[in-house]
Amino acid sequence: MSDSRGTSAPGKGKLAHRLLPMAGRDPDETHRVATPLELLFDLTFVVAVGTAAHDFAELLAEGHPAPAVLAFLFSMFAISIAWIGFSWFASAFGTDDWLYRALTMVQMIGVVIFALGIPALFHSAEEGDHLNLRIMVLGYIVMRVAMVLQWSRVYRESPEFRKVSRAEVIWTLIAQACWTVVAFAQLPYLAVIVAVVVIGTLELLLPVLSQGGAGGTPWHPHHTAERYGLFAIIVLGESVVGTAASSGDLLGGPDGTQWTVNAVAVIVAGIGLTFGMWWVYFATPFGDILAHRRRRGYLFGYGHIPVFIGIAGVGAGLHVAGLYMEHHAHLGPTAVVLSLALPTGLYLLMVYLLHTLLLSAADRFHLLLIAITLAVLAAAALLSAAGVSVAVCLLVVMLAPYVTVIGYETIGYRHQQQMLDEVRSGHRRTG
Repeated sequence: MSDSRGTSAPGKGKLAHRLLPMAGRDPDETHRVATPLELLFDLTFVVAVGTAAHDFAELLAEGHPAPAVLAFLFSMFAISIAWIGFSWFASAFGTDDWLYRALTMVQMIGVVIFALGIPALFHSAEEGDHLNLRIMVLGYIVMRVAMVLQWSRVYRESPEFRKVSRAEVIWTLIAQACWTVVAFAQLPYLAVIVAVVVIGTLELLLPVLSQGGAGGTPWHPHHTAERYGLFAIIVLGESVVGTAASSGDLLGGPDGTQWTVNAVAVIVAGIGLTFGMWWVYFATPFGDILAHRRRRGYLFGYGHIPVFIGIAGVGAGLHVAGLYMEHHAHLGPTAVVLSLALPTGLYLLMVYLLHTLLLSAADRFHLLLIAITLAVLAAAALLSAAGVSVAVCLLVVMLAPYVTVIGYETIGYRHQQQMLDEVRSGHRRTG
């Protein structure tokens, strides 16, 4: 009898979850899937994503676009970096023993603390005197300390990855020390922004500094792709469907039975975008690509940050639209439509870009689909500027992902299959 790691099951009389050596998992392991612990971990991050999207929408609706965007981008970047760091580690070294579980749960506590600090960041960004990062960084410290302890286990128990794990510990501690100084040193507003950019760049370079690329640890390509797909689904559900359904005031009346055109438009646009964005994302077999393009793991991993930002931004845009229709927004109709159209466009363009870069192959048909997609989004904004109701414009934005869906289901899937065949045969093995 074997467990999910391909090791022998505990013998009689031994603890079922005794400590296992963190020696690295088999990157070619069959039937590797996400664990219940990883799914629970994702749910705590969705709380943070939902909080960031909600506060972004509220501040944007109040007519403060610059601080709203700044706080939202910082929140989503930090959330994504923390989630990515754990997910790749878990794919390479997850033992699922009791210590691994306990340290992962400590990280979850850090995520909750981080989420509690997001409103303070948005409030301080609105005030404009400083950026209040203290609670968020405190949560980040908890997450990072747990991650350092995980890497310390690798250092002790896996001589093969001792150099990588030592570098991960050192660079993680350096980055965390920098965040701590920025959060608690009372730096001027502009200095904090510059520091965030510099330290954020360090965070992005951390795998390169510690591993030299994407091949430094035994991560599993299909497991990693599944983890990203599951996180994208969860964020879609929380940020898009949840936000659309939460526009209860638009339904009218205390019992919510007096449905209006505006209410129907927001809900239909939210659900329609969810379905379309899901379809677009899973049209690309990221797991198969990573199995043949392992060195593109860095690009795949961090290239998803704008994808997650786009998904959360769509949910925020729907919330802004709901606030506008409830007469609680200080934005014009065109700005409201753009608050949904821009993150939708970001999401779709990033999926196309990842597809092209991971496969090292451009497709002229993609250029046509992108052009039509941008035309649909531009049409929504232009219609709003011409006086067409926001409800109609939201439904136009909803059509944008279906340009790709129809293109893929009719023609694009054959082009993609040719690209995958070339990758498998090694004709384009440049990664």
